[in-house]
Amino acid sequence: MIKTEKLSKSMLNVCIAVILIVFACFFMIGYDNPMGDYNAPQCTDAVIYLMYVLTGITALLAVWSAIKSIKDGMGASGENLSGVPGGKISLISVVLLIASLAIGLLTNLNEPDFTAADGNVTSGAMVSVVDMFIISTYILMAVAAIAVVVNMSGIIKKSAQKK
Repeated sequence: MIKTEKLSKSMLNVCIAVILIVFACFFMIGYDNPMGDYNAPQCTDAVIYLMYVLTGITALLAVWSAIKSIKDGMGASGENLSGVPGGKISLISVVLLIASLAIGLLTNLNEPDFTAADGNVTSGAMVSVVDMFIISTYILMAVAAIAVVVNMSGIIKKSAQKK
């Protein structure tokens, strides 16, 4: 079985090599391809597809990591192994993230198209997505601030000592 560290190092080197090759092709193959007043490199599609693939892999790894974190934090028998409820913390974090994104999306449904002063039209759906992430950030920052205040006040430690 391959060691995790060796596999991680190999995957990092493969990713770096692929990224370097794609960007080298972008800048060296057909970069001087004028289209009107602008330059239209021929390998632009390769860069875009690379970004799609990297974003997709990152999303899959994030979901896998959350699931693994919840399973490992609860232990094989479902109990916490170190006294810290890591599985519960991971589960609550994932649920809170999904809930904050849902709240952000629901507050901005049916947003009309936005026309700027210079005449550019922005899709209402994209405005909703941006608002969703902004609202989600505010919710998560507020929850983090509350968690810090509760932790520093010692409320949780006091309730644990009474048991």
